[in-house]
Amino acid sequence: MSDVVGAGVGIWAVGRLLTLYVTHGEYKVPGGKLVAVDLEVEDGRLRQVRVSGDFFLEPDEALDSINAALEGLPAGLEARDFAGRVDAGLPQGTVMLGVSSEAIGIAVRRALAHASDWRDHDWQLIHTEPQAPVLHMALDQVLAEEVGAGRRPPTLRVWEWASNSVIIGSFQSLRNEVDAEQAERHGVTVVRRISGGGAMFVEPGNTITYSLYAPESLVAGMSFAESYAFLDDWVLGALGDLGIKAWYQPLNDIASANGKIAGAAQKRLAAGAVLHHVTMAYDIDADKMTQVLRIGREKISDKGIASANKRVDPLRSQTGLPREQIIDRMIAHFRARYGLTDDRLTEAELRTAEKLAMEKFSRPSWTARVP
Repeated sequence: MSDVVGAGVGIWAVGRLLTLYVTHGEYKVPGGKLVAVDLEVEDGRLRQVRVSGDFFLEPDEALDSINAALEGLPAGLEARDFAGRVDAGLPQGTVMLGVSSEAIGIAVRRALAHASDWRDHDWQLIHTEPQAPVLHMALDQVLAEEVGAGRRPPTLRVWEWASNSVIIGSFQSLRNEVDAEQAERHGVTVVRRISGGGAMFVEPGNTITYSLYAPESLVAGMSFAESYAFLDDWVLGALGDLGIKAWYQPLNDIASANGKIAGAAQKRLAAGAVLHHVTMAYDIDADKMTQVLRIGREKISDKGIASANKRVDPLRSQTGLPREQIIDRMIAHFRARYGLTDDRLTEAELRTAEKLAMEKFSRPSWTARVP
């Protein structure tokens, strides 16, 4: 079902042109319910607002109060402004379960932005043989640009690592994050990605990494913070299938009662695409990690190396499953939820990525751009 239904309509009245269009928007609350909003926009103001969804709301008349609170508001308001009007209009003692005023505000904003839904897109899966860390960095940029240009459908890419690596964020200081001597001693390749966020320590067989390449319309109407949880809501469902009760911990972590499971990072490209990637810990060599990552030492300096095993909780300890089986079940969950067609890199995409890896991501001018 499409997130966007509507068309622009011009109407002559009292000697001037009134602009009127009808639109529909949806927002799935991470860990909660679906909120849908149907509305008209007439001369820049909301009309005929109808909020619906599979949430719970008491008393019944609170739904009419929500619609009334939104009626007539300027279409240019931000989601938080719509949420504030909803809060102000709710009857005293209103109980909202699986929904919030913030979620309603986001749904309104997505309707106005003509946002798309996951199932509006023909999602493709790329899961290839192990690649060098520097090539992974290049593939992220190339595939995101291809999706933004409309030459590739939205894509889920599951990474396989050819060697140990530390991936630092776009704005991190290389010397502050990584002990170069220890990285060389342990055979760890250091690369810099195009997204922000913190350093990630990965080992083949001990890490699960994936990227989403999506058009900006998928996150239209959301802030960066809101889109993080939205884009990884499927992962919470997949982890639930594996018996792990997980949640999104702002800004960019996925956690369980036993500790952190994953960290996410995101980049919105000028080409009109969103790159969202996540690294999950299946197993971890805590001693090696804290030797290579300087920040890792600082975070556990008062607890000792033994505590490092608790700082990033491995998926193996929580599921008892092989890494490959966890990946297969995650892919199956995404496929059942949004649809997914097996695909592969094109020769042109791979050539472009190899060239970019050599000319950009393997050069000190990029890796040490923040010394």
